[in-house]
Amino acid sequence: MFGTSGAYGAPGAARARYRDIDLTSRIEGASPHALIAILFDELGRTLDTMAAALSAGSGATRAGMPERRARATSILLGLEGSLDHATGGELASGLAAVYREARRLIGDALVRNDPKPLVEARRMIGEIADAWTNIG
Repeated sequence: MFGTSGAYGAPGAARARYRDIDLTSRIEGASPHALIAILFDELGRTLDTMAAALSAGSGATRAGMPERRARATSILLGLEGSLDHATGGELASGLAAVYREARRLIGDALVRNDPKPLVEARRMIGEIADAWTNIG
């Protein structure tokens, strides 16, 4: 009964819908600081999923990979676009450079079908996310 195909689609489709509902409810009540934390969480999950797929031998052309790349890139662009360079100075410039490097690493990983650049991007973003959580 549960987890079978039917009126609601494939087993993973229901899980994805519940996850979307959870994400939407988290976003609706979030402060600006919490919104950034949610972006970091979503980016981390996306990078982890991409790295796992490449590690398992699924190539960059695997179903869903273009959407994951687009999601990760969109989040990174959103994070970079939210930086206040006038107030943030060197810190904002440094974060922008990290976000650009993460985008480069994503592209490199997919071109080479190698999860290592994704793991490196995840590590860099994870350090920033941890710092963000600690100041919250």
